[in-house]
Amino acid sequence: MRPIGKQLIAWLLCGAIPVLFSCRNNKTVDNEPSFYQDEAFSQEYHEAYPMEGNDVRAVLPDRDGNVWAATANGVFRKMKDSGNWVPILDGNANGPSFALAQDSTGTIWLGIWNGLYQYKNSTFSKVNGPTGPISAICTKAGTVHAIGPNGFWTGNVNGFRLQKATLARSVRDAITDGNDGLWIASDVGLYHWTPSHLEHAYKTDALIAAYTKGLSFNHDGKLWIGGLGGVTIQRNGKKESELRTTDGIPSTYVTALRLAPDSAMWVGTQTGVVRFRKDGSRSLLFSRRWLLDDQVNDIAFDAEGTAWIATPRGVSAIKKRSMTLASKSNFFYNVLMKRHIRAPWIAGQAHLRVPGDTTSWEPEDDDNDGEYTGNYLAMESFRYAATKDPAARENAKKAFGFLKLLQEVTGTNGFFARTIIPATWTHMHDGNRTYTERERADELVKEPRFKPVETRWHLSGDKKWLWKGDTSSDEMCGHMFGYYYYYMLAANAEEKKVIATHVGKIVDYLMQHKLNFADVDGKATRWSVWSPEQLNRDPEWLPDRNQNSMEMLAFLKLAHFMTGNAKYQHEYIRLIEKEHYLDNMKEVTKQNPAWFIYFDVVLQAYLYPILIGCEKDPERLRFYKNHLEEWFTKRRGDHNPLINFIYNHCLDKKAELKNSVDFLIDTPLDLVDWPIDHRKREDIQVVREPTLEDEQVSELQPASIRLTVRWDKNPWTLAGGNPEVEREPVFWLLPYWMGRYLGMISK
Repeated sequence: MRPIGKQLIAWLLCGAIPVLFSCRNNKTVDNEPSFYQDEAFSQEYHEAYPMEGNDVRAVLPDRDGNVWAATANGVFRKMKDSGNWVPILDGNANGPSFALAQDSTGTIWLGIWNGLYQYKNSTFSKVNGPTGPISAICTKAGTVHAIGPNGFWTGNVNGFRLQKATLARSVRDAITDGNDGLWIASDVGLYHWTPSHLEHAYKTDALIAAYTKGLSFNHDGKLWIGGLGGVTIQRNGKKESELRTTDGIPSTYVTALRLAPDSAMWVGTQTGVVRFRKDGSRSLLFSRRWLLDDQVNDIAFDAEGTAWIATPRGVSAIKKRSMTLASKSNFFYNVLMKRHIRAPWIAGQAHLRVPGDTTSWEPEDDDNDGEYTGNYLAMESFRYAATKDPAARENAKKAFGFLKLLQEVTGTNGFFARTIIPATWTHMHDGNRTYTERERADELVKEPRFKPVETRWHLSGDKKWLWKGDTSSDEMCGHMFGYYYYYMLAANAEEKKVIATHVGKIVDYLMQHKLNFADVDGKATRWSVWSPEQLNRDPEWLPDRNQNSMEMLAFLKLAHFMTGNAKYQHEYIRLIEKEHYLDNMKEVTKQNPAWFIYFDVVLQAYLYPILIGCEKDPERLRFYKNHLEEWFTKRRGDHNPLINFIYNHCLDKKAELKNSVDFLIDTPLDLVDWPIDHRKREDIQVVREPTLEDEQVSELQPASIRLTVRWDKNPWTLAGGNPEVEREPVFWLLPYWMGRYLGMISK
């Protein structure tokens, strides 16, 4: 369904993972790489270990692969290869816990409400001396430093002694200075302690703010101090630089710092964790896709480089696996076949009965099943063209069969349905309804083109299916896009005849109804209007005039190209010469901002291959190519790989490969439509451009922190998401296989 209000999506790209390009022939004018040699990269993914109601304050992966969590309700342990948390302390010891550490002997130290405990040789014991609560623990070799509101103790398994240093009672973190001293963060500034000396810094010439929370040395020995305001970076005790929200930190409140094994500094905040790399790049992880809660309380790394992140709702593990684009394609294709192809061969999203839990998936209908199965049809056609895999060709044939069935099931001579569901289904979107006269009047004022459709679902003649009417222009564009590429890349001679007959039948139906798509009531559906009477002479259709003119020219051109029937060419020429449809199309790139929606961008992208691939007249072909060049100039900044590869295919270019591959690499494996809300971030601005109707981010976000994609969505959108939905991965597979087919991505 064509959206009227907010567009919900957000994307990403992370600059997070270095991409290696092999630059060969066919450089673009911008000297961009024109060929990507597919090589292994590190694909991050999230494993969640919830602990609802516990508020995890500290996390510790031990050397045996087990993970410990200090929480508001005690200390828990998760054994290696298990997903279950088991409470460790019982009786009087159980209660609020704050700190965890493991020393060089393997002993684990626990700072809890009533003192310091040790775990050694599978036995817990309370340490004599330190008085609880213990809020920070630092170990170096076999020496342990335990600090809390009631004092500062140093010792080992043989005993502890109280230090005479006068520290603030609000100690938040402590790390070794590499010698015999400590750096200690507190609410009243930074301390440097040695057995013989204590220094205290709290003024703004040393720190952004006195409230300090996390400490870590970076790869070249600089001390990073996180707290209120951001990160202060010191060398030899002197402030050298700062990192604030203007430098990519998403929150004024920095809560934790840890250096990763790959030398990236992980900065935990109240709005996720941002990673700063040696090469100057950075990337953000936030939202339920990556963290159980955006409040980061602690960060720790295990021997394999997995990041364990403590949050109020549990522990999140950020893991890595080595992948190539080819193996990622296999991963997504398996997900597609497992959960996103429903009978009779519909490619669509899956409903999750338990939000976020893909094991609870079930098929569901969607208004745009036809359009997105058209994308799937194109994808399988490109996959076949690139690999000659007969399975790809067979799947394309099945997808076409479903799209053809959408027409046949209506019992008309050319109208096709949005989607179908088995007649036994009792739950579907947009059930049949009635409108009162008052409701009709109310809707008509809000939308003068409003068409009340009370019977949306119809029973098929064979009683097998319920089919949904009021089919939109979006469906028509998506169908034609799929038909074109199936015809050109995968269909055999007999199948081409079937495709041509099918496309001709649909376009005949349009011509019989003055170029409008008439539903079973004999009236045009709400959005499928291409008649000159509406587009050129009804002011309410002015917002759609330019694009719909372009659409109808493409439909007629495709029908003529496939069937050779001159009547389609005659109508095509009439619309150009008598009704000025080509002049209308010329204004597509100059759309009034009040009428611009991102949805239309992708519909336009569907049409260029048809217009350029089917047009034989040199002058009109030149017009279409120049039009695409002008259009692409406005879309280049979207970093949309589908648009990029369509542009390259139509004009034999090699443009924007790096942005396309960056998206393909950075796209997360998790396809759940997790809610993502950039409004909580302080490192970006809320803007109203390029789509005035939408609240958007000031900078295009990487794929890893956008909403899961369907290409009809605005990539700059600020917030949205529905965890009851898992998106189909065709959005990734289609541009990937286009890149493979074009020879821009290696096998």
